[in-house]
Amino acid sequence: MAEKTLHDLFHETLKDIYHAERQILRKMPKMVKSVNSKELAQAFQNHQKETEMQIERLEQVFESIGKRPQGKSCEAMKAILEESEEVIEDFAGSDALDAGILGSAQAVEHYEITRYGTLKAWAKQLGLNDAVKLLDASLKEEEKTDMLLSKIAEQTINAKAAHQAAAK
Repeated sequence: MAEKTLHDLFHETLKDIYHAERQILRKMPKMVKSVNSKELAQAFQNHQKETEMQIERLEQVFESIGKRPQGKSCEAMKAILEESEEVIEDFAGSDALDAGILGSAQAVEHYEITRYGTLKAWAKQLGLNDAVKLLDASLKEEEKTDMLLSKIAEQTINAKAAHQAAAK
């Protein structure tokens, strides 16, 4: 059996994030419908469009390395998304629902940030300049979304959830 290389690891991780992004895209409409905050729903809708573009970029990265776009089951993202489903079920009707969904969305963003950052570094090391540019564009979008979600949490969502708790 041939020794595995960084290029092999890059390809396997690329398949992981490709599957993760596709899972996220399928769950986004439910997240949009579940939240009460119009601002948070709008942020999710905007990020849904970005996610579609990120999937297209990943397909371009696959093409640039001569591989067919395919996913490999991303168990980490499955678990994060299952937790968000639990939050939606357990906190329905509560002011804490939006805070919980937002927290779950940030867990998604943080996973994506680590994957895109790692893939970008490996692509750079491997001399895959086209991939570096594509991965960097998605990384910047994920970081921007994470910062927006933090801002929404700090300015409105968390205070509303805390106010409900204090009123009891």
